[in-house]
Amino acid sequence: MAWIYLIVAGLFEIGFATCLGKSRVTTGSLSVWWLIGFGVCLIISMLLLMRATQVIPIGTAYAVWTGIGAAGTVLIGMLLFNEPADFWRLLFLILLIVSIVGLKFVSSH
Repeated sequence: MAWIYLIVAGLFEIGFATCLGKSRVTTGSLSVWWLIGFGVCLIISMLLLMRATQVIPIGTAYAVWTGIGAAGTVLIGMLLFNEPADFWRLLFLILLIVSIVGLKFVSSH
């Protein structure tokens, strides 16, 4: 169950990064709503990360959490914010994902 908490926490990290990015490109009340979404996603992500670290070692949990967030945010940047999707970015994104999966497999929990 701890790994599920950790994965969902990583997804909420993607959510708070996305909300922060959207708040930069909007104005007025729409920007405020994106900032509220940022706060909600941040709180949920932190609570789930805290829950996951009760079972999973902090080093592994933090690396996986930030990896999910980083990989997902790069993908969101490419899809929503027109960031480049060149060969090198995709290669290193794949290496990051492989590293996250590798940490799961070598974890004793």
